Amino acid sequence: MEAEPRGRRRVERAAVNDGSAGPVPAVVLDVGWVNGLAAIRSLGRAGIPVLALDHRPSALGFRSRYAEQVVCPDPHSDEAGFVRFLAKLGRRVGRPMPIFATHDEGLNAVARNLPELDGLVVAPCPAWETLSLVQSKRVQLERAEDAGVGIPATRNPASAGEARAAGEELGFPVLVKPSDPVGFKQRYRRQAFRCDSPAELDDAYASAQAFGPMVQELVPGGDDRLYTVGSYLARDGRALGLFCGRKLRQMPPGIGTCRVGEAVWVEEVVEAALRLLRAFDYHGLSQVEFKHDTRDGTYKLMEINPRLWQWHGLASACGVDLPRIAYADLLGDEPPSAEMDGNRRRWAITLLPGAAPAWQRPPYVDAVFARDDPKPAAVHLARVLRGVFR
Repeated sequence: MEAEPRGRRRVERAAVNDGSAGPVPAVVLDVGWVNGLAAIRSLGRAGIPVLALDHRPSALGFRSRYAEQVVCPDPHSDEAGFVRFLAKLGRRVGRPMPIFATHDEGLNAVARNLPELDGLVVAPCPAWETLSLVQSKRVQLERAEDAGVGIPATRNPASAGEARAAGEELGFPVLVKPSDPVGFKQRYRRQAFRCDSPAELDDAYASAQAFGPMVQELVPGGDDRLYTVGSYLARDGRALGLFCGRKLRQMPPGIGTCRVGEAVWVEEVVEAALRLLRAFDYHGLSQVEFKHDTRDGTYKLMEINPRLWQWHGLASACGVDLPRIAYADLLGDEPPSAEMDGNRRRWAITLLPGAAPAWQRPPYVDAVFARDDPKPAAVHLARVLRGVFR
């Protein structure tokens, strides 16, 4: 129990020294998994000092040679304590720190408290008044429809009876998705419920009722029909960095997170994503995901994630280093030039506990293994092997 405070004090003193001269330290929030690790490496490889914040001492990003470890309060369960901690760290550094969220809990905590953190951090996201709208899945669909961006057929039932009627109208299988995703994901560790029958729909609606459940058609097609546009938009709406790719495999299949991804540019998808983000007057980092509907050839909105997403490391490998671009822009510097290359290049979480390896034809980007930063891979491999022996 003594290790956490000692670690905090050590890192805060280092941050004061690093922040008083040279590059301003960057903060990466929630570094337990590969999205945080990728952000640490992007910034660290550019010579930027990185403070990795997480409430779990076991966080994978803490093992990176490019980061200083900072154990902090949980932004979800102790938002006030987290904000006080972040403010104290900012005062010690002495200059506004660019801050990068990898999950909604940390992002929302920062955005809600930006007035209190003014002059201490700068965030690649709009003010909470705008971000709160972007974080509503229901508002995402409404804005997309107004902007002429395709969406799946969706109903917003006010009762279990209306939910069942929506399922019958849309045709099973359907999805029950929350309008408020943060609490839903915290409770159920998933993004939606798939329902193949009225009985399953009844159960799913009851479980999701506290989170503004929507009933949505399940757009047919495999995981390889899911396309992502990752971007950084300046305050004037200019796209300073653009990446486009598609998932090839998810875990779990159907409704999950990316296991294998591929860089591929689809102009129609990029244009739709930018049109939707500008409909929100959005600026900052984001991922917009679409699914290609094979029935009519259109691309339909799945969601907007207004932060770094799980496989943004592939964007960096393809010449669009979004954390580095955001860091420069937030500090008023000229961002590095960014033009996507590496078409068809792949990214993968090669090894996962309890799952078959996802080897890809070299060269590809592994989410954990890196020659210049080997310790996270050693820790991850040990965890995978423990899972095998269990």
